[in-house]
Parts: sequence; structure tokens; C-alpha cells
Amino acid sequence: MHAKSGHCQEVDLSQTSAGGNARARDALELSIVMPCLDEARTLGICISKANAFIEASGISGEVVVADNGSTDGSQEIGKNAGARVVEVTTKGYGAAIAAGIDAARGRFVIIGDSDDSYDFSDLSGFVEALEDGNDLVMGNRFQGGIAPGAMPFLHRYLGNPVLSLIGRIFFRSNITDFHCGLRGIRRQAFHELGLQTTGMEFASEMVVKSVLKGFSIAEVPTTLSPDGRNRPPHLRTWRDGWRHLRFLLMYAPRWLFLYPGLGLMALGLIAMIAILPGPLQLGSIVFDVHTLVVAMGAIVVSGQIVLFYLLAQQYAVKTGLLPATSGSRLIQPYLRLEFVVILGAAFFFVGAAGLVYAVYIWGNTSFSQLNYSWMMRIVVPSVTTMAFGVQAIFAGFLGSILDLKVSLTHSRDRGTGDADP
Repeated sequence: MHAKSGHCQEVDLSQTSAGGNARARDALELSIVMPCLDEARTLGICISKANAFIEASGISGEVVVADNGSTDGSQEIGKNAGARVVEVTTKGYGAAIAAGIDAARGRFVIIGDSDDSYDFSDLSGFVEALEDGNDLVMGNRFQGGIAPGAMPFLHRYLGNPVLSLIGRIFFRSNITDFHCGLRGIRRQAFHELGLQTTGMEFASEMVVKSVLKGFSIAEVPTTLSPDGRNRPPHLRTWRDGWRHLRFLLMYAPRWLFLYPGLGLMALGLIAMIAILPGPLQLGSIVFDVHTLVVAMGAIVVSGQIVLFYLLAQQYAVKTGLLPATSGSRLIQPYLRLEFVVILGAAFFFVGAAGLVYAVYIWGNTSFSQLNYSWMMRIVVPSVTTMAFGVQAIFAGFLGSILDLKVSLTHSRDRGTGDADP
């Protein structure tokens, strides 16, 4: 069952017994789920089109309206138009869809907004792709056509293309329209995803987790028309765009932590190697110990970012948020607390030895004035190495705490664990 589908209450159920409900689920091929929040102006039109498709195609199906607290009479309109209405108390686009799919009885589910921007009378491409064995079928508005005025300029030429491109790069996906609101999915596959978000980023989570689980995904062209609302849409351009981007980053720790960290570390190391032997002059510009301090700072920061990646990847794999990869399996033995502590201690003592050497040189001059540039080339790398060692030691302990928490959580889920420490 879905982890965060939202509290829902079904209205006008035709099956009351558990056995009858199971038979009804087995008998239906398709459920068309429409999230709804104050869509009285267009809901009836969408339901009529969906029912017309079901009748014309000869497929056994139903229309489910997942109402998210409408106050304009959408619930009655839905029932009168022949749909089953599910009242969803948990607010949010994702919560409404999840509750609607939980209540669905069809083997396949097609999801679409109830604002009349998508044509529910022509869903044959989605049904055929699902029958061909695909787990998820995405509509593609850029292939099918976007009518004038159907999509705001920023969404069409910036938001959707950029976020879809990021999704393809981060997750090695071929999907070119990550955020199409018309999509189909096997109901069983949906429950296997274990989706958690309740807002607009739910759309991204469905795609990302499907890719990570290795689901078979197809795209079919679909058209987008201007919606029939007489009010502004629920979508907020910058707020919801950020929520989508934030979600993509959180599920791609390599892009959020590892690659930026390694890039910054490479720059710091290059600068350090170039300046450590002595001042570097390029034309009239001289790079000396002040640049070395900046380079060492970059190395310290980048080291922390890479450690964040290791912790995030370890936690995500342990909790099932991300699947284990060959890379994560390769580094797993080196993330044990003892190994990380020994490694961190080695860095610390190497740095400390450099610092002791600097003090020894200073002592040989009776602690008098030293060559500033020369001594900084010993002290700064030594302190940097010590700092990285300390970071590694405490990161190792934090990783062990996260492992402990995960183990306790899994034990409680099996009914054998104790209370939180």
C-alpha cells in the first residue's frame, strides 16, 4: 500500500465486501483517475470524455475523481457524471493522485488533470503502451502539440525543458517531458514505487523512482489545450519549479555532492601544486601564499562535500531510497567506522607532524621572525591535512549512527526492535 496516499473516504461504493471488492478489481482493466480541487467548471466535461473513451474502446473501466477538498460542488458533479468520488483529506496534488490510485480497481491507471487541458476521449496510445508491457507511460506534450495559450512561456521554454534535461542527465533517462500531467501506470507498479511526496513534485518522484527501479517506460504524444478554468491554476511557477529541482537534486547525490566536490577539490589541488614550491608569476600577476590559503580552503570544503556524498549515498541505499550500484558496493567496505577512523587519524597525524616540524624550525631561530612565505607553505598544508582528518573521523561516527538508526527502524518494522535510544 502507498506510504503517503492521504486519508480518503470513498463515496458511493458499489462493492461492500472484501471479496466483492477484490473481484471488482480483477474485473476492471482501466481506471482513469482525476485529481480535483474546485474544478466544477470542467470536471463534468472530463468525465464525459473519459467515459466516452471507455465505451468506444470496449475496455472495462471506471473514472475515479480524487477530490482534495473542493468547495464548489465538484463532488456532486463527479457523482452525477458517473464517476466514483474519493474524498482526500491530506492536501496536495500528489496526495490526491495517490489516494485515487489506492481506490482504483483497474489493472492499469491513467492519471490526468480535471481542468480539460488533456483530451480524455483519446487515450488509446496509453492503453496500448501499457498492454505492451510498459510499467509507466508518459505523455509528451512537445511531440503531440501545445495549443496557443495552453502553457505559459516560462514553463514551455524554460521550466519544463530545463527540468526534463536535468532529469535525463541525472538519471540517464530518455524521457523528454518529465512533467506531463497525463500518464499511465500499472497499478501494481505504482504501489511498488512507495512514493512519499504529496505536492507537485510527486510527478517527478514517480518518474525518478520508476527509472531507478528499472521499470519499462514509454512516451506517447499527447496534446495540451488551454484549460477551461475561470481562475488561476494551482501551479505556482517558481515555488513548484524549485520543489521539482530540489527533489531531483535530493535523489541524485552524485550531482548534488560528489561531482561539485571533486571539481572543487581538483581546482584546489592544482592551485596548491602550482604554488607550493614558490610564488607563481603569470605575466604581471603573482600568486603566492594568499592564493595557497584559498586553495587549501577549497580542499577542506570539497573534502567535506565528498564526505557528505558518501554519507548520503550510504543512508539512501540502506533505507531503500536509492538502489545499490556497483560503485556503492565497491566503497561500502571502506565506510566501516574503524577504517574511516584509522584513515582520518592518519591524515591528522601527518598534518600534526608537519606542524611540529614548523615549530621545530621556529625553535631553531629562538622563536624569532621567520620567512613568512616559506613557513606558510609548511603550516597551511599541515593544518589543512589535520582538518580533513578530523572531518573524516566524525563523518565515520555519523555514518555509524545513521546505520544504527536504520537497523533499529528495520527491527521495529519486523516487530523485534526496541525503543529508540
